[in-house]
Amino acid sequence: MKIYRVGGAVRDALLGLPVRDNDWVVVGATPEALAAEGYLPVGKDFPVFLHPKTREEYALARTERKTAQGYHGFAVHAAPDVTLEQDLARRDLTINAIAQDADGVLTDPYGGQRDISARVLRHVTNAFAEDPVRILRVARFAARFTDFSVAPETLQLMRDMVAAGEVDALVPERVWQELARGLMERQPSRMVEVLRDCGALAKLLPEVDAGPHLMRVLDMAAQLNAPLPVRFACLTYELSHELGKGLCQRLRVPTDCREIADVVAREHGNIHRSAEFNAAALVRLLERCDAFRKPPRFADILLACECDARGRLGLSEQPYPQRQRLLAALAAAQSVPTYEVAAAAEAQGESGAKIGERVHAARVAAVAAASALATSVAAQT
Repeated sequence: MKIYRVGGAVRDALLGLPVRDNDWVVVGATPEALAAEGYLPVGKDFPVFLHPKTREEYALARTERKTAQGYHGFAVHAAPDVTLEQDLARRDLTINAIAQDADGVLTDPYGGQRDISARVLRHVTNAFAEDPVRILRVARFAARFTDFSVAPETLQLMRDMVAAGEVDALVPERVWQELARGLMERQPSRMVEVLRDCGALAKLLPEVDAGPHLMRVLDMAAQLNAPLPVRFACLTYELSHELGKGLCQRLRVPTDCREIADVVAREHGNIHRSAEFNAAALVRLLERCDAFRKPPRFADILLACECDARGRLGLSEQPYPQRQRLLAALAAAQSVPTYEVAAAAEAQGESGAKIGERVHAARVAAVAAASALATSVAAQT
């Protein structure tokens, strides 16, 4: 039995990047042999075990044979006679098909080190075409490793896979998983670019028009370290309510991402123009954004709008004063003692909508007062 470190851990070490997770492949062993040494079996589709102490994953060397369309359609063969080279051959990219033994010696039968030096994302073998998830993974790696290019032959293979309908077999949960991970990479526009260039974007996200401005907005979101809901809103903010709703339902987008995207698509224009709004209009905007009930979410909505504004040509370094002004307006409106306002209204025999009107009016007055004070202070300085 021989054990090798494989995949991303070896790749990242060669790139001089931090190694977060180790993956291991075991050659010449059986499930029974690993279990006898205390390894805990966890794999559903193929033999994977957790190390009894480190809890890192150890997989038996295996081969895969395509049996049906989609990424579930595989027959897996894991046995002691499967070689390390055979196991590495089933991997997606050459940079992920390098193994390292306990002495640090590398096994690199498919030129992964060469492609790391050349900064190229290249498929290992034509078996790449058997798994459509690999299209999404290549796009995600392009967003992570921003100085790598996709090999022309790999891009052509991806186009052939799209034309063959392989992408159509992807399940929504896996598409969203890879899309979300790609949006959180260093340059998410590159993921969109690769998906567009191979034809997969038109299949997976037909609603999205991947123009230059959208690409800059996505990368501004990464530059500002925005969380996933903000980055997803930046991807979809130009969509109508119906298109956005359809996309979210189709991909089963999580609620937090879905809600922020919907508000940003509906209100980003008003948020951009909010410097022209009086106190009453500002409070109405806060109410439509549900800012009083969900202030952290409102802050994320404003961040997405800032990404849109600063994603315009020549404006990447410009401030976005609307964000601070609206946060200040929210703070002023939140200072209103709504319980006292409601109690006073009830004492005068009012209820229901009338109380709501009283609270709204008090918030408008508070925002107006805060705005007047800010204007006065600015004039004095």
